[in-house]
Amino acid sequence: MSSDAGASAETAGSTRPGDPAEVRSSWVPMIGLFLAQILMSYNVSALPVSLGGMVETFGVPPTDVSTAIVTYGLVVAALVMVGAKIGQRVGWVIVFRIVVALFAVSALLMIFAPGVGWVILAQALAGASAAIIVPSLVALIAENYRGGQQEAAIGSLGSARALAGVSAFLIGGTLATLVGWREVFIVVLLLAVAVFALSFRLRGAPGNRAITIDVVGALLIGLGIVALTLGVNNLNTWGVVAARPAAPFEILGLSPAPLLMLIGLVLVQLFFLWTRRRTKAGHVPLVSLSVFGSSRERAAVYAMFVVVGLEAALNFTIPLYIQIVQGRTPFDTSLAMLPFNLTVFFTAMIVVRFYRRFTPRTIGMFSFALTTIALTNVLVTASPKELAGDVGSVRGTTQNLASAVGTAVAGAMLVGILGLNVASSLVEHPELPPALVSQVDLDRVNFVSNDRLADVLSETDATPAQVDAAVALNEEARLSALKLGLLILAGVSALAIVPASRLPRFRPGEVPESVATGEAVTPEPSRSA
Repeated sequence: MSSDAGASAETAGSTRPGDPAEVRSSWVPMIGLFLAQILMSYNVSALPVSLGGMVETFGVPPTDVSTAIVTYGLVVAALVMVGAKIGQRVGWVIVFRIVVALFAVSALLMIFAPGVGWVILAQALAGASAAIIVPSLVALIAENYRGGQQEAAIGSLGSARALAGVSAFLIGGTLATLVGWREVFIVVLLLAVAVFALSFRLRGAPGNRAITIDVVGALLIGLGIVALTLGVNNLNTWGVVAARPAAPFEILGLSPAPLLMLIGLVLVQLFFLWTRRRTKAGHVPLVSLSVFGSSRERAAVYAMFVVVGLEAALNFTIPLYIQIVQGRTPFDTSLAMLPFNLTVFFTAMIVVRFYRRFTPRTIGMFSFALTTIALTNVLVTASPKELAGDVGSVRGTTQNLASAVGTAVAGAMLVGILGLNVASSLVEHPELPPALVSQVDLDRVNFVSNDRLADVLSETDATPAQVDAAVALNEEARLSALKLGLLILAGVSALAIVPASRLPRFRPGEVPESVATGEAVTPEPSRSA
């Protein structure tokens, strides 16, 4: 970073947003951080666009490809708190460059992957890299910008996510249709190279070797998130209650999936108990619980989880419907998703201008599509600079866990509904006798195209009339499952109004209602993180 930008950031540290004496820093470093957010978001958004191509190339069901999406979010959520401490210990700029280079390696694995297992491995590596990139974005913004510039920089991260969604569906959809799905990830590689080059303009404090990593806390939260997500992702494969043949093991005939979910919840609770105990003993925790110091901040986390989870579920469901059910191209998917992504993109840019006119509570409840940006702003701007890494890790854990769980829940829910629809529809199709049905493994019901179903039935005793009846049943069951699934998601979206109603009522510069009423709160520092 240029010396004038570094000096500007330092002199601006004592000014307030809107102060005429505030010295502005160069925006060049922010371009690199902006592109880093695009890099991660584009990578995730490109996976659903490439869904049909990977299913065809590798000959696997779409839920196998969704495992790669879940793996990415799972790894980020499990490691992001550790990543924050690594960044504080080593130094944000140095570790940022290293993990961006690793992200480039993951892109190469995607481009040359010989099987879906390599795709999952590539996304695991990308997730491990993003686990450090996510908190580093907030920390490096705090290092390089102050006052109004800092607020604008934080808000731009939401715009970057939305822009990545638009570009992934447009550019990725076009490339996947005209060239191939592998070429979609060449864009990821180019973005990683550009971010690495721009990282040399960033200013960052040297690492603090005195910072230690809470290994026990890291294991508790990491294993908890992994167990919870694996349980949700395998509900259909292993069984919701009774264990299915595909389950790796069973306990008294019960499926391990709900057990893993329960273990995950217990481990997460133990993490919070351990962190409180460690804090009271005077030791540095993995993440400061002061980030969750009030009901408003907790409400921000809850609502953010719902928003991101729904976004992930929608980004998986719509491509599934268009590419697998309708048999259309990735470019058709990009056109179908364009209104959604453009709306998110433009509102993400515009909403920042309303922060000083409307309260976060008003913004969140007025338009659910805006809550992700509003809630991120609440978490980041209300914490001191030294907690920037912790805020970034909480933000990253919430968003990526929500993304993984949202995708996993959507896949499990849709496949589960589909299985029930197929079983009930068979009663209404007497032309499909039990003798024929027994030749098809109904325990492995999944979303398949009509052509794929016809290929499967060609290996059975089915007559042409029976094949036509089975295809018609498949069409009815898939469409019904998707309609019911979207209706359930719409109901869940309404729940976000509850946590959004707990957001702050005051605007920047006003006295918080808790202070006016005498409620004990943590003193608010300068709005630097």
